[in-house]
Amino acid sequence: MAKAKSAFVCTECGAEYTKWQGQCSSCREWNTLSEVRLAAPRPGSGGAAPAARAGYAGALSREVVDLGSVDLTEVPRFSSTFGEFDRVLGGGLVPGSAVLLGGHPGAGKSTLLLQTACKLAQQRSVLYVTGEESLSQVAMRAHRLQLPTQGLKMLAETSIETILGVAERERPAVLIIDSIQTMHLEDIGSAPGGVAQVRESAAALTRFAKGSNTVLMLVGHVTKDGTLAGPKVLEHMIDASLLLEGGSDSRFRTLRGQKNRFGAVNELGVFAMLEQGLKEVKNPSAIFLSRGEEQAPGSLVMVVWEGTRPILVEVQALLDDSALGNPRRVAVGLDPNRLAMLLAVLHKHGGLFTGDQDVFLNVVGGVKVLETSADLAVLLAVVSSLQNRSLPRELVVFGEVGLSGEIRPVPSGQERIVEAAKHGFTRAIVPRGNAPKRAPEGMTVVAVDKLAEALEAL
Repeated sequence: MAKAKSAFVCTECGAEYTKWQGQCSSCREWNTLSEVRLAAPRPGSGGAAPAARAGYAGALSREVVDLGSVDLTEVPRFSSTFGEFDRVLGGGLVPGSAVLLGGHPGAGKSTLLLQTACKLAQQRSVLYVTGEESLSQVAMRAHRLQLPTQGLKMLAETSIETILGVAERERPAVLIIDSIQTMHLEDIGSAPGGVAQVRESAAALTRFAKGSNTVLMLVGHVTKDGTLAGPKVLEHMIDASLLLEGGSDSRFRTLRGQKNRFGAVNELGVFAMLEQGLKEVKNPSAIFLSRGEEQAPGSLVMVVWEGTRPILVEVQALLDDSALGNPRRVAVGLDPNRLAMLLAVLHKHGGLFTGDQDVFLNVVGGVKVLETSADLAVLLAVVSSLQNRSLPRELVVFGEVGLSGEIRPVPSGQERIVEAAKHGFTRAIVPRGNAPKRAPEGMTVVAVDKLAEALEAL
């Protein structure tokens, strides 16, 4: 009788080792190796992994073909019934794809998928598998959200073998698993939520989705630092990884694409959490620009690019005399290291010293700005707070700042200016490389090459 073997898998990068060691040789992280018990091969299985036995070999092609002969017909999509959800997915749900939806507890993952499932069930076959809640709890939530419940097939189960058997019989167009951390395979000896269980369960479900052209949607938990829990290999298996963000004190939720094989990465969808569930926000700029009537120093509007569209957001800066020997640098929604670098550029090339000031920076609305187009707006907001002088309400700014004080152009500059003009802004300070040949009607565009020119333009 064959013995069950063990392996040690890194929870950060998914690398495997035959014995335990303190540091992973692949990603150089410490104490990330976790023991995984591999099931002994069954007689006649040929040593196949549990996921391979539970899955469908028809998902892979065994024939060698020429790349030029591959059919280029676009994969047909169908709507998730949410326009913002479709935007993040790249245009809709793709048959045979696997989508991983992560988020903090209370962010609205189950609510979003339940709304999607109830509406899709009126048109297609949908199977919703819940491993964390009972069927009565899900039904009570659907009733509270006033959702159409007729036609949605429910299953309360955590066994992957049972779920695949039911899915094989029902053949749903969409299969929702809530959540992958509660699922388990009988062949794996570890507890649900472990590295081996999460990896093999996701592999079995993904192979079924590929072989049956079923849209697979998995709910994943996140760790304290906001990353998806479980092994990194889980993110490599799926086709799209989405993260639903939003604090418990805010009624707005942002859905961001972190990986997408069928669309743009870092696409952003915005939802509002209401009594009837999540409602999509089709004009996010109107929410993030809800400012007071009186303009305060340190407040400025910038245009950031999220996926395939521009969004106007407000950045606020507050400078105060520091009582500490090492002044504080706090940035919410921006990279704190980049803030420290920009303050050094402001001192070197702008002649303004902030070494004795505590600097606090905030992006209104809970948006996380990941691109460098916010550099110029951040520095001008800092200057406004430092000199206690308000900036015009109709001013919008964007541009990347280099270490030598130059203002570099950013992608899609023309579209950013047009979006600002639609929202009533009449003046813009932009990099010279982004200056349009003809500005929109009513818009004055000031093109700058250096940080000193931008400060003079104020």
